[in-house]
Amino acid sequence: MRVVFAGTPEVAVPALEAILASRHELVGVVTRPDAPAGRGRKLLASPVGQRAAELGVPVLKPAHPRDPEFQAELAALRPDCCPVVAYGALLPQSALDLVPHGWINLHFSCLPAWRGAAPVQRSLWAGDEVTGATTFRIVKELDAGPTFGVMTERIRPTDTSGDLLARLAEGGAGLLVATLDGIEDGSLEAREQPEDGVSFAPKINPEDGEVDWSEPAVAVDRRIRACTPAPGAWSTFAGERIKLGPVEVTDDVLPRGELRVGKRDVLVGTGTSAVRLGEVKAFGKKQMGAADWARGTRVESGVVFGGPLDASQ
Repeated sequence: MRVVFAGTPEVAVPALEAILASRHELVGVVTRPDAPAGRGRKLLASPVGQRAAELGVPVLKPAHPRDPEFQAELAALRPDCCPVVAYGALLPQSALDLVPHGWINLHFSCLPAWRGAAPVQRSLWAGDEVTGATTFRIVKELDAGPTFGVMTERIRPTDTSGDLLARLAEGGAGLLVATLDGIEDGSLEAREQPEDGVSFAPKINPEDGEVDWSEPAVAVDRRIRACTPAPGAWSTFAGERIKLGPVEVTDDVLPRGELRVGKRDVLVGTGTSAVRLGEVKAFGKKQMGAADWARGTRVESGVVFGGPLDASQ
């Protein structure tokens, strides 16, 4: 089967490589346009675009998939199916109609749960014990198309969204190839999603990463792990934003937001028990262990996280 793969970030690369290694013929790749990155703000290709170029696969980078020029280029490649992983642009009906077997998306949740942009983060934040990945045919409504296959993955107590997404990307790549195989040989039939159990996973913004120390310790832990590595969890200290890595829930009790500094660790009070800080990163500084940060900043026990943020930061 002739396929054109659509994807953009690093998490989509395992699926691209799995398709290349499969029995299917990869005739092209669609990705988002090059974007400025780094201090020099030079234009760089997306991770999928870079990998496709290394593999010698034709790459299409439309400003928007509704562009007539792009649709003409896609039609010229004559794909039977277009597998998709985190492409990052809405596909108009005119593009969907170009492909006989449709655009088949790999979504990182067990649909119909967590439709939307941040399924892994929202699943972690909600305290789910199990998540997974689903393949489905893209339709106009968000992540609501008929499904082909699903895989499940247990969420580990220390998982960050980055950890979990990496595992789902690898496992999901195999699911996507198996779905293409089933579509080609006719052994798979898409099934409509149930109406019950629908939940949504809107994008998580940097503001969502601010820790609320009045929440229970388990909620603080979930928020931080859900926002790691992106967009990042944070609190404020001495008028500056402090980025926070995953924490450990303890049995100690401290006032909300108050720090207790020891030789080897730093605890912070929450709405229930205190949490032990892991890695922290002060503004303009390198990431380091919490005890090292406290020594270097001369933080004393009794001070409080969450003071007013200096508008200049």
